[in-house]
Amino acid sequence: MRVSLVLLSARLLDPASGELLPETAMAVSDGRISALGDDRDIRALAGSATTVVDLGGAVVTPGLVDGHLHPVSGAELTRGLDLSGCADIDDVRGRLAAEARSLAPGAWLRGWGLDPNVFGDRPVAASALEPVLAGVPAMLQLFDAHSVLASDRALELAGVDGPRRFDQAAEVVCDDRGRPTGLLLEDAACALVERAAPRPTRAERRARLAEVLREMAAAGLTGGHAMDANGDSLDLYAELDADDALPLRLRVAPWCQPGSDVDSLRDLVAQQGTGGRLWRTAGVKLFMDGTIDNGTAWLERPDCHGESTHAFWPDPEAYAQVIAELHREGVPTATHAIGDAAVRHALDSVERALAHSGAGARHRVEHIETVPDDTLHRFAELGVIASMQPTHCCDFTRADHTDNWSRRLGEERASRAWRCRDLWDSGATVVLGSDWPIAPHPPLGVMAGARHRRPSRDLTLPPHNADQALTALQALQAMTLHPAYAAGEEHEAGLLRTGYRADLTVLSGNPLTTPDAELSALPVRMTVLNGHIIHREPDL
Repeated sequence: MRVSLVLLSARLLDPASGELLPETAMAVSDGRISALGDDRDIRALAGSATTVVDLGGAVVTPGLVDGHLHPVSGAELTRGLDLSGCADIDDVRGRLAAEARSLAPGAWLRGWGLDPNVFGDRPVAASALEPVLAGVPAMLQLFDAHSVLASDRALELAGVDGPRRFDQAAEVVCDDRGRPTGLLLEDAACALVERAAPRPTRAERRARLAEVLREMAAAGLTGGHAMDANGDSLDLYAELDADDALPLRLRVAPWCQPGSDVDSLRDLVAQQGTGGRLWRTAGVKLFMDGTIDNGTAWLERPDCHGESTHAFWPDPEAYAQVIAELHREGVPTATHAIGDAAVRHALDSVERALAHSGAGARHRVEHIETVPDDTLHRFAELGVIASMQPTHCCDFTRADHTDNWSRRLGEERASRAWRCRDLWDSGATVVLGSDWPIAPHPPLGVMAGARHRRPSRDLTLPPHNADQALTALQALQAMTLHPAYAAGEEHEAGLLRTGYRADLTVLSGNPLTTPDAELSALPVRMTVLNGHIIHREPDL
């Protein structure tokens, strides 16, 4: 067996134990770890065509995997003006005004990452921005990617002049006179204006996707669970893969929307397992609710505005039947469930499916932003994976509960924010991710947020629910061992073992001993995917 890669002078970190392995070197053949040993023995395995790298004491971990991201849609949503750093409405207006001045007449202004907290106690409405957007067609994506703020001109061009009815829980928000405020909630409503806006060419979209994926690999990611397969995203993955230009291993879950019929489900089942060398379709993504910030989550009690009272599926029983059918076919599911009622219904549906068809596919619930005590133990009992994004808590809420998310929920439910540690301690398998583009994708930042639970922009601020922090080892396991288990790949991924995939993240220091506040800045020295070096620091 030809050895293609040899790594020497390494500290090999075992995420199962948290200890360094006794070996200091590794050989790779055919995309797998073929040998572990000391430097002399492993160096002897190298041939004339072998790439040999002396890591100089750098730490090697199994490749870090993001448990929830959106590469293709994220690459599109992050076009235009980045508003994620705006702290107040004046800051937003200033950036929009500068951008508007640079546009050609009639050109659209695109923005993303808008935080509803900048509106304070005022409604999220385009009227607050019209002084700088008068006559400019503008689409501003809110940070949660479940809502858009459209200017008057954009609504006019899209022909949106009043409320609409949808087959899912979407809304064109209108004032008491029936006139749109500019706020569009959920995908079906946002699409009304999206269809009127100019679209990038396919070549531009592919180039942007490739750029984003390379950035992810340089940040230490070797894989991701992509939670959508919309449009031509699978074709884009296939093209990059065929051109040896896919720098991440991707597991893709296409959506199943309300109203899906028998034929739609049959197609989703048939898609399973299709893919290429570094990507495959595996699982189905469903939505049980929207977001708390928008008032579209599904809560057991309304929020402070009397909102978040309905499921995304108009008939929740239809969702339960879909879960049962997919489970019967052995298809794992991932359900977006943010509110307590949504999480409970998702778990109830899996429980019914298990009772009827027995054990099989590994199901997941995504986000789980607030749940009561009686829900925690059910994840482990049902074998449902808890997929969570702690940086959402860090960067979009506040420890004093003065943020929009917390104010909507009230003290009792806000105190149950992102219960990562409680779920872990109850026996659940916790997987961490970024939900990029909602939050930044660098995995060390995600792990750091799970540990310190503080705003990344200012780590001197107090943590939100500090008792829900994960330990350093737990955070590492949640981005190595647990994503492998969620994918049914624990026999070949997530550990540094002979025969396992050579998907590796190489760091300048040990992430388990690096302080929480310094972890996100820990240099990524090298990223290896399927035995090939994808990213390498120039001095290595």
